[in-house]
Amino acid sequence: MIRRNFAWRGVAVLGAACLALGACSNDGDKPETGSSSAPAAAGGDGVFKVGTLLPQTGSLAFLGPPEFAGVDLAVKEINAAGGVLGKDVVVSDTDSGDTSTDIASQSVNKLLAEKADVIIGAASSSVSLSVIDKITGAGVVQISPANTSDKFTTYNDKGLYFRTAPPDTLQGRVLGDLVVADGNATVGLLVLQDAYGTGLAKSVRSAVESGGGQIVAEEIYDPKAADFSAEIGKIKQANPQAIVLIGFDETKKIVPKLVEVGLTAKTKKWYFVDGNLSNYGKEFPNGTFEGAKGTLPGAKTSEDFQKKLLEVDPALKDYSYSAESYDATMLAALAAEAAKSDAPGDYSKQLSAVSKGGEKCTSFQACKDAIAAGKDIDYDGVSGPVEWNDAGDPAEATIGIYQYGADNTYKNVSYQTGKI
Repeated sequence: MIRRNFAWRGVAVLGAACLALGACSNDGDKPETGSSSAPAAAGGDGVFKVGTLLPQTGSLAFLGPPEFAGVDLAVKEINAAGGVLGKDVVVSDTDSGDTSTDIASQSVNKLLAEKADVIIGAASSSVSLSVIDKITGAGVVQISPANTSDKFTTYNDKGLYFRTAPPDTLQGRVLGDLVVADGNATVGLLVLQDAYGTGLAKSVRSAVESGGGQIVAEEIYDPKAADFSAEIGKIKQANPQAIVLIGFDETKKIVPKLVEVGLTAKTKKWYFVDGNLSNYGKEFPNGTFEGAKGTLPGAKTSEDFQKKLLEVDPALKDYSYSAESYDATMLAALAAEAAKSDAPGDYSKQLSAVSKGGEKCTSFQACKDAIAAGKDIDYDGVSGPVEWNDAGDPAEATIGIYQYGADNTYKNVSYQTGKI
């Protein structure tokens, strides 16, 4: 869904009118961790402002609706509980696009000019790597619900970058173990050329090889290429038992080529990742994806949570990273309550604290009440316990394993939880 109203908006309290809804070449990583002191540039004004930097266009646009819905549901519940610091939270939505455009940079400029206290996003690791210096350099907190590149763990983010999605060391391990457990001795990798793709591929390779499997081909492709025949041809020549496709929306162009050369889901075992695990439905002939599997970070979301998301966006068809977006927004708001300030330099120091080590709470109202009573809190979210470590990564996380049916949509098979 494309959102065209990017102005700051107040989100109505529970029971009022419906809310409006309408993972790079720039590595930039430095050897320092994210624990250095935050800049003092951004100051609070008493109104907690949430800016979203999420995909409305580009190769991850399918992730936009559930991520926006997660933010909007969180803000709806926060404001129903009296808001942050006694005032309603306001939201400004912007498009992150992808790395083929400069949309993200322009969106960040807009949000910084509007004095956003936190920026939720981006979804793509490469997009975040292209704007993280601009955001944290301005003294503003950035929390991504979907960045999984390992680069962020050691990035010099001035203590202002956090994520509710786990780094790819865990997803790669789960996926690689799955491929081997399914009886595949030989594996071919088709990999998107960016920080997300190559980083995740490295983790998958490690898991496959440590499990006794062999990577017989690894083809890195340019997502903007007009044709992927050369890379697919090399995969076919290697004749693997399984094909792991690590990519984004260009998967829709790659799959027909795989089918064309006889590398179908029936002749080879296909595996997907969070960047391309999508309900393709009638976009492809029935049975195209049948039997294929994939991984997606995130714990099981309850039917109640999904129902609430649908109240925010009735057109929602996918829930990927909705829980992580919801939790990112909740934790930012709770940290501001704990700090008694919406200034990023103040409340950023409370972000890890409200995610672990205190009295357990699972709703904004309960957590806010505990903070008001002088208690330390430990917010456990719908995406999992979160529990941010010193690098701003969740200390443990859950990866879901999914399988496609004949209708080209996926259903959960199991969940794997592990330490990062």
